[in-house]
Amino acid sequence: MPTRVPLLSHPAETELFGDALTCEAWLPAGFRAGEARQPPAAAESLLHALAIAEDARGDDTDDRKGEPSISFQRLEAKVDLLMNLVGKLARQRDDALPLRGLRWSHLGLRLDAAEPFAIGQGEAATALIEPASWLSDYIELPARVLATSTTADGQHHLWLRFAPLGAGLADALERHLFRLHRRQIAEARLMARQAD
Repeated sequence: MPTRVPLLSHPAETELFGDALTCEAWLPAGFRAGEARQPPAAAESLLHALAIAEDARGDDTDDRKGEPSISFQRLEAKVDLLMNLVGKLARQRDDALPLRGLRWSHLGLRLDAAEPFAIGQGEAATALIEPASWLSDYIELPARVLATSTTADGQHHLWLRFAPLGAGLADALERHLFRLHRRQIAEARLMARQAD
């Protein structure tokens, strides 16, 4: 698996990511032709719960030291181990999403794969994304195929433009992407310091 998601020169890149906050990641993700099977409220609820869980990690600290208590750190580590185990078991299912490079914004996403995508431009589709590496559940986002392409190195790319998501889901998705973006910047800074 490559370590970075490629940046491409394609009109769909500009349309979906030109003026938007974007994130690049390797996550279990895919698509399904046709309309979403879950109501938008299910994706909104999952993103809100994820935000609460992840924000609690940074906010629940011992005021005396500015760090989580030892007992809280142990509990958090055990929950992380349990979630990773459940996630591994879930990924062994037949319907588990493949790990893919993706680039996304609140407007849409690009999926990268070694095999061609069997769907045409303009068709209705549903984007399927596991929004966190430790969570084996996924969100469904209604979309339309904006474009497909194959690069010279044989990689296939699919751009999906999200359908109007509704105010609550759009807000939850933007907040999630902001947290991911902020985390990626912090990780890049940490790696740069460690390299010095």
